[in-house]
Amino acid sequence: MTIEAGLKSMTDAMPSRTDVRNRLLNMMSGSDFALLAPHLEMTALKERQVVEVPNRTITHVYFVETGVVSVVAVNVDDHRIEVGVIGKEGLTGVPLILGDDRAQHSAYMQIGGIGRRMPAAAFIEALGKSPSLRALMMKSAQAFMIQTAHTALANGRAKLEERLARWLLMAHDRLDSDAVPLTHEFLAVMLGVRRAGITVALHSFERRGLITTRRGQLTLINRAGIEQVAGSFYGMPEAELKRLMSEAV
Repeated sequence: MTIEAGLKSMTDAMPSRTDVRNRLLNMMSGSDFALLAPHLEMTALKERQVVEVPNRTITHVYFVETGVVSVVAVNVDDHRIEVGVIGKEGLTGVPLILGDDRAQHSAYMQIGGIGRRMPAAAFIEALGKSPSLRALMMKSAQAFMIQTAHTALANGRAKLEERLARWLLMAHDRLDSDAVPLTHEFLAVMLGVRRAGITVALHSFERRGLITTRRGQLTLINRAGIEQVAGSFYGMPEAELKRLMSEAV
C-alpha cells in the first residue's frame, strides 16, 4: 500500500484514540476529543510545506504526529530566524487559541511527516463549547511561548555550539528516530548564522563522538554529551512543558 493510500484509508474513518500519536489529542477528555474528531483529516506534511503565512488568515490547525514544524520570524527585508519548533507535543495555530485569526510568523515543515488537520473555524467553535478544551489549549500555548522566549535567550547569549546542541535536542525530542534529516544550509538559516559556522560546529561534534553525519542527515549517538554542550540553554522549556501538561490533565 502506498503512503497516499494509507493516509486515505485513515482519513475515510473517524479517528480513534488508539490511532492518535499527537500528545495533545491523547490528553483530551473523551468529550473534548469527540468535538474535534469529526473535523480531523489525516494529511501528509511534506518537507518545506507552508502551513502558516505571516499576516495571512490561518485556515487550518495541524496536530503534528510525525515531523517537525519550524516557526520563523521574518521582517520586511526578508531576514529570517527560527523562533520555535512544534512536533507531536503540540499544534500549529497558536494565535487562534489567543483570539486572533492571523499568523504572525511563517510556519513550515522543516522535517516532513504526517498530521491531522482541521479547519480553523471548527477549532474555534470547539474552543467556545468546552472550557476544559480551551484550558488545555491555553496551557499548550503558554508552553510554546516559554519555548520562544528561551530561543530568544539562546540566540542572544549562547555560543554557536550551544545553540546547535539545543536545536538538535529539541528536534530529537520530537522525532521517533536518532536520525535528523537536515542539511547544513537549512540549519544555518534556522539559527541565523553562516553555513560555514554550522559545518565547523558539526565537524567538532563528530570528532567528539556526539553525532555522525552524511549528506542531508545527522544522527545523534551521544545525547548526554550533546546535553552537556547545550548546558543551561536546554531543559527549562522542556520541564515547563511537562509541568503545564501534567496540570492540565
